[in-house]
Amino acid sequence: MLWSGWGDPAKARDLPDQIRTLLRDLMGVREPAEAAALDEVRLPRVTLSPAVLAELTEAVGAAQVRTDHEARVRHTRGKSTPDLMRMREGDASDAPDAVVLPAAHDEVLRVLEVCARHRVAVVPFGGGTSVVGGLAVGGPAARQGVVSLDLRRLDRLVSVDTESMVAELEPGLRAPDAERLLAEHGLTLGHFPQSYEYATLGGFAAARSSGQASAGYGRFDDMVVGLTVATPSGTLELGRAPKSAAGPDLRQLILGSEGAFGVITSLRLRVRRRPGATVYEGWRFESFQAGSAAMRRLAQEGLLPVVLRLSDETETMIGLAKPEAIGSGDSGCLLIAGHERDRDAAAAVLAEQGGAYLGAEPGQAWEHGRFAAPYLRDSLLAAGATVETLETAGFWSNLPRLYDAVRLTLHAELGSPLVMCHISHVYETGASLYFTVVTDQGLPEWERAKRAVNAAIVTAGGTISHHHGVGRDHRQAYAEEIGPLGVEILRAVKQRLDPEGIMNPGVLIAVPPPSAD
Repeated sequence: MLWSGWGDPAKARDLPDQIRTLLRDLMGVREPAEAAALDEVRLPRVTLSPAVLAELTEAVGAAQVRTDHEARVRHTRGKSTPDLMRMREGDASDAPDAVVLPAAHDEVLRVLEVCARHRVAVVPFGGGTSVVGGLAVGGPAARQGVVSLDLRRLDRLVSVDTESMVAELEPGLRAPDAERLLAEHGLTLGHFPQSYEYATLGGFAAARSSGQASAGYGRFDDMVVGLTVATPSGTLELGRAPKSAAGPDLRQLILGSEGAFGVITSLRLRVRRRPGATVYEGWRFESFQAGSAAMRRLAQEGLLPVVLRLSDETETMIGLAKPEAIGSGDSGCLLIAGHERDRDAAAAVLAEQGGAYLGAEPGQAWEHGRFAAPYLRDSLLAAGATVETLETAGFWSNLPRLYDAVRLTLHAELGSPLVMCHISHVYETGASLYFTVVTDQGLPEWERAKRAVNAAIVTAGGTISHHHGVGRDHRQAYAEEIGPLGVEILRAVKQRLDPEGIMNPGVLIAVPPPSAD
């Protein structure tokens, strides 16, 4: 992964001259200063004592404790636009003191024991793809130093139960590697978020990820039937049956916990038989409202295809639904459907709801560029534009209000931004809204606007995150969403599992500062 951007540097591409001209003439975007080189990035000094480093080395081996410049830079923050803008300026003030790479559950436990005893913060690190401030620890929360716990060596397919259709996998597996290993057994997870090429299974669980094929395969948390978790207080083994009435489901405490309670070291996941070819196609609707109504009908009548996404008028016009062909959009609203089977019934509903069939080309173009949008974001950043995404979800009856609240707030805060939206995850009762924003405003203005949008989402009755997670960026809004009693419940859980408060402090919920002793 590129340290100052997204993905494979070889896949980065320059913007066409006409797009740069539009950014300059229509939005006032100006070319930024040249980004810092890797060796120019400014790092804080390592604060871990030699004694702590020696204990960590004893726990995992000398080669698996790294304090060199590059390792620390590559484990600094995540991949949100603010994260990358700071890295491009050479600011790695949130860098960990050391990167530690355990290879087994017991090694994770030993690392947590050392860090708890010395009050060293621990940030679990998978693919590093967080876009909500989920990997940044600084200030008082850093306690006596920060360790980035890189889980890449926990990368095995442990077992496959084809009778139960359950596979046990380790959390450091990147999604493509997991799919490759499962394919040898004729199986798939069917989980393909935009971060698919780099994100890990543990990260999917910790952030409640939702993939592009969620209409057919469900969210990642729907797939989790069991978990093993290492915490500073010991091991949790959760999940022994498909469903249970044996009290509250403690798996739900870990799913979405973002490393605040412990480290996922094993996942038991529901798998499916690998399908034949998926057929992607495009449909055009006159309006976002009309397309949304068609999606709702498919969801409520049980006719969902595997992939179902609808771009609003602006996103369709810009052509962001097809990142490889930016600027080639059309009028109306583009809906992309992906079918593995039973296409006819879904297609009939789309036609009855006013959809115009566009053939396979739009769907194939989306499939070809489905993981390309983050590269386009980086190209726009390099050209001087501030580009960021945000997402929420709500019930069908409230979705128009939520859509308007986000767009109106962004325009009020940023002047004349380009605001695009799509629906890509649908349910019988509601759907998600995913916004992309392009503006000439800088980082302080964007962060002010993001705080205002968070408040608008809460006021409009939406959830602060459908699949990106809470991190630090959404922490205050999440507290408002669950209320003071909900926050106190989570603090009580954290106090029991993590009494020294070392696990990803400041993420998910605010924790009291450390005492002076």
